[in-house]
Amino acid sequence: MKLLLASNNQHKLSELSRILAPLGVDVVTPKHIGINLGDVDENGDTFAENAKIKAENAYKIAKMPVIADDTGLSVDALNGAPGVYTARYAGENARDKDNVIKLLNNMENVDDTERGAHFTTCIYCIIDDNTTISVVGECFGKIAREPQGDEGFGYDPVFICNKFNKTFALCTPEEKDSTSHRGKALRKFADELKKYCNKEKT
Repeated sequence: MKLLLASNNQHKLSELSRILAPLGVDVVTPKHIGINLGDVDENGDTFAENAKIKAENAYKIAKMPVIADDTGLSVDALNGAPGVYTARYAGENARDKDNVIKLLNNMENVDDTERGAHFTTCIYCIIDDNTTISVVGECFGKIAREPQGDEGFGYDPVFICNKFNKTFALCTPEEKDSTSHRGKALRKFADELKKYCNKEKT
């Protein structure tokens, strides 16, 4: 199956491909197949709503199976912020570094025992007009006081995952996949996709 990722983000493509390739799923980006999905107004109140908005936009344009996700960081001490504004926390055209700096500045006076946070990934896949798959994955941890590590992207340098007690940016891709929000969501998605494929064969 060829599956269109409703994003040109190479980091997301790598993570999806690593987990879905064993199922024979070929994940492609809009750029790979020469289409432009345009600017999507992610005006949902939740990660799930935004994932659905992106998937429906891509499916309408590409007319092929699509997968979209919306991922966000929720910090306890900031009442769940940045939340749905995770990617644009420091402004509409903010870079990862800008978002991290704003987060650390806002957390500067927060005690080490109060720095809990979690990532959420909501995946929405449209296979055809009658078939959709929606799953959620979460990963819990805390916010570091300064960036640590060079792997990953986004807030990875300052998110210390509970399982490894180190930032995602210090984890290997295999370690991150085993415990990350997106890794968990993708494994759930892979299970649902297997069920769909097996059903189609019968």
